[in-house]
Amino acid sequence: MAHRDFTHNEQAFNLLPALDDLVQPETIAVDSLGQILSASPEARTLLSLGASTDLPATIHQLVQTTVASKQRVIVPELQIQTGIGPGSKFHVSVLPLAIPGQDLFIITLTDITGLAQLRQSAERLNRLATLGNLSTSMAHEIKNALVAVKTFTDLLLEKNKDAELAEIVGREMSRVNNIVRQLLKFGSSTPPTRSRVQLHDVLEHSLRMVQHQLDGKLISLNRSFNATHDAVHGDNHQLEQVFVNLFLNAVDATGVNGSLTVHTEFLPTTPHDIAPPQRAGQPHVRITVADTGAGIAPENLDRMFEPFYTTKSNGTGLGLPITRKIIHEHDGLITVESQPNRGTTFSIVLPAGTHPA
Repeated sequence: MAHRDFTHNEQAFNLLPALDDLVQPETIAVDSLGQILSASPEARTLLSLGASTDLPATIHQLVQTTVASKQRVIVPELQIQTGIGPGSKFHVSVLPLAIPGQDLFIITLTDITGLAQLRQSAERLNRLATLGNLSTSMAHEIKNALVAVKTFTDLLLEKNKDAELAEIVGREMSRVNNIVRQLLKFGSSTPPTRSRVQLHDVLEHSLRMVQHQLDGKLISLNRSFNATHDAVHGDNHQLEQVFVNLFLNAVDATGVNGSLTVHTEFLPTTPHDIAPPQRAGQPHVRITVADTGAGIAPENLDRMFEPFYTTKSNGTGLGLPITRKIIHEHDGLITVESQPNRGTTFSIVLPAGTHPA
């Protein structure tokens, strides 16, 4: 999705009130006891009434409230059980009519179940539009600050000729600058800069970047780099960004004396259920990152890759969405499994760069 599409999505969200025109109300006439006098066929279908003259209990209560107050009652969103399942959502209005010799009440029903889903989709588009604007603004600010930081570190390195330190600082400055470029391109279709990458080297470097955090919490590191063929065709810096983010998430979630396991394996023929559809059956490298941390509640698991969604008090909700975007741009797939208080496992499959002999 190009950045210009965010504006289009934002305009679509601004048209959200027009969604109300997509649904039409149905009517039911009842007496003061709540007995149905007449009802449109559509209303009977919506409420699964059949030939019954009895209203669902929730609507019957609204009728009694109207009888007592002699005022119109409106409920913008009412969950009504109409059979097996969670039921449907309705906008309900009960209007008293003064007719000589008879009390008549008109119930207006609008099924807003589908409308609620449309609104959720539109709200998600709006969040994505906001994310595009926010990430661009943040990236520009960071890029400006990097100019001063780089100048300062260059001066320090001139005085400290430690070759290893210079290599690490230079490499990490390059990585940060690359991350900023990715933020600027967030939402664009620009492909990563690809070359032959040895995943084990990328993983080793990424682990060095978080070693201090692991030591600080006495988290044991278990490596099992079993992939007999670890080459992929990808962007070295982007893949480092992926793994550093996953490792830091694991450190945050894991308590003292926990463990982090990083496992790789080569899959000569990847099953359809763990590979992107267009790559099923082809050779892949699978990387598994597992921790023994707090885990993720089942109700939160499906939202882990949503922009802005985070369970951390100081989180931005951008790390995992960017991680998934990078993996998808490498024609890969990332999945997550978790159990509360037992830990979380991220699994990544990436197409193998060159078939082994």
